[in-house]
Amino acid sequence: EVEKIRIKITSLGLIESRITSDETIQQLFVECRLNNFLAEETPLSLPKPTGGQRIHYNYSTVINVDKEDNHAEREYLKSILLKPDLPADSLKFTVVSDPPEDEQDLECEDIGFAFVSLKEIFQRQRDLIEQDIDVFDSQDASAVIGKLTVTVEALHALRSVHEEYKND
Repeated sequence: EVEKIRIKITSLGLIESRITSDETIQQLFVECRLNNFLAEETPLSLPKPTGGQRIHYNYSTVINVDKEDNHAEREYLKSILLKPDLPADSLKFTVVSDPPEDEQDLECEDIGFAFVSLKEIFQRQRDLIEQDIDVFDSQDASAVIGKLTVTVEALHALRSVHEEYKND
């Protein structure tokens, strides 16, 4: 059985903030990154949700962490579990503003960040299923600009890594 971390980005809702009032921010996509290894993004950028609505990505991806082919990822998981001082924000979700077709001189801009700790999943011994996580403003890390609904199924892989290394 190939060990994997399954990630699903279900939907995004915004609360009133500089983001909702900024006319230049129209289309959003979400990137998910495991440390420095791997970045996956939703294939679609969707129109910015207004007034309490949510936009639905329903995007799923899988990160393989088996020993044979994914040694670096596995070493990283091992370090998360074994090094207490390592930052816990191991999965980072970035909400990105995608410039409109007619404004191609504008850059993609990171507007918010959300985090999931794989260490916490292991400590609590449960996966996150369709969980709302806070999205923080990229310009002010204390300000919440919205909620991202995600699923992160990693417990099986983390247990396996833990089993393998606890005897080292």
